[in-house]
Amino acid sequence: MTSRARPNEDGLIARFFAPIAGEGALGLKDDAACFAPKQGHDLVLTTDALVETVHFLPEDSPASIARKALGVNVSDLAAKGADPSGFLLSLALPETWTEEWLAEFAAGLGEAARDFSCPLLGGDTVKARGALTLSVTAIGEVPTGRMVRRTSAQEGDIICVTGTIGDAALGLRLRKAPAWADHLSTDERAHLADRYLHPQPRHRLARVLRDHANAAMDVSDGLAGDLAKMMRVSGVSALIDGEAIPFSAALRKAISVGPALYDLAVTGGDDYEILCTVAQKSLDSFMKEADSVGIAVSAIGQVVQGHESPVFRMQNSERRYDAGSFSHF
Repeated sequence: MTSRARPNEDGLIARFFAPIAGEGALGLKDDAACFAPKQGHDLVLTTDALVETVHFLPEDSPASIARKALGVNVSDLAAKGADPSGFLLSLALPETWTEEWLAEFAAGLGEAARDFSCPLLGGDTVKARGALTLSVTAIGEVPTGRMVRRTSAQEGDIICVTGTIGDAALGLRLRKAPAWADHLSTDERAHLADRYLHPQPRHRLARVLRDHANAAMDVSDGLAGDLAKMMRVSGVSALIDGEAIPFSAALRKAISVGPALYDLAVTGGDDYEILCTVAQKSLDSFMKEADSVGIAVSAIGQVVQGHESPVFRMQNSERRYDAGSFSHF
């Protein structure tokens, strides 16, 4: 039986990506996308590259890889208070790619684009000699001058974080079948694995952050490390109630079996939650408005004077995480 020839680049784009493209993409028939931001708005742009074995594993499903690639970028936009407008995709496919893989990837990408209200606008597809690599550049809009920076945390601000912390780090660790996993239920293991595979960008919080946050960033490289980055560039430090950090029931059970997992939860990456600082007088309104869009927020500490690493205060001890952030280099 003669195998069907692979489509060329134009055919690949027309078959897999044109059906999920947004209005500004011009059907992916031109060399560039074209759209106009709303009047009185700034554009916010962010980009992230994902490489096989570094950011995802070869056995991960194509749909999960696609959702993560877009989700991590939408998370960056959300932390800036920006509403998604669209994205560009660069995809470097290894020589072993199949049409079945690409069809599942495109389906997952289209579903994520609809869920995040962030349509595909264009991109590029090439053949790679090495690992599968993809890069997403996401574009968002924010009312002029209203982007929330990470450099504006102020002494006295309350430090808040969305969702739960550490699930993704433990979800990745599950791949090695650790002994503590035997003490978790099937549902608890599934919860941790899903949080690693499928980030949940908090894009619905964008307006609330614009209205109330002094500073914000998304937690991609670990709570401790990303908090230290925000405090450092803001010229301040932080005091954290280590027992107020929000953990899921599954993570709490894992820590009860292996107490050292607390440090992994606080320093591990891939949470994609929002870390922000809010003035004390705005905290109640911030919490209520976050709840109104279905996003849980926890107050975990306060911005203080100083230039030292943030202190995580426990019941009987204090901890500092001097190397609390994932680094590519």
